[in-house]
Amino acid sequence: MGLIELLLLAVGLSMDAFAVSICKGLAMKKISFKSCAICGVWFGGFQALMPMLGYLLGSRFEKYIEAIAPWVAFILLALIGGNMIREACSKKEEVESAGLDVKTMFLMAVATSIDALAVGITFSLVPVSLIAASAMINTIIAVLIIGVTTFIISCAGVKIGNVFGTRYKSRAEFAGGLILVLLGLKILLAHFGVF
Repeated sequence: MGLIELLLLAVGLSMDAFAVSICKGLAMKKISFKSCAICGVWFGGFQALMPMLGYLLGSRFEKYIEAIAPWVAFILLALIGGNMIREACSKKEEVESAGLDVKTMFLMAVATSIDALAVGITFSLVPVSLIAASAMINTIIAVLIIGVTTFIISCAGVKIGNVFGTRYKSRAEFAGGLILVLLGLKILLAHFGVF
């Protein structure tokens, strides 16, 4: 996985956090840099932590599933992306509060980053190659890129939610899900030599 795929993956993964950030911004009467940064740090931090945990977990089982790695990566990304698309198309409305307390933010950060754990498992199966270094160094760089991307997108989500409301929430989730499904398909097609 190269830099372009990694950036697309980071944007796709951050769409859940973006959608929740929009709702947070919508629920706030007045936003500040601090409230944007709190959302960004929680969501970006967990979006970086979870793939690292997934990578460490996946690397322990890599030798057992190496032959089917592209299929595993495709299935995980397709399931995550498909779920995001399903949620985006759902008519069910989520009620958000403006609270930024530790308990609320922890639960939301975990909920929006569970899919990143599965993506981290794919990093052990389909290695990230950004620089000429070990797989661990490349993975650390990758999770930092994912975390920073999510931080920026979450901060923007709070502001967008406060200004525009939930107009872009479903579109963002749908786009993020589609990106993940297409990345999974690309990994599978690359395995068959199409790319």
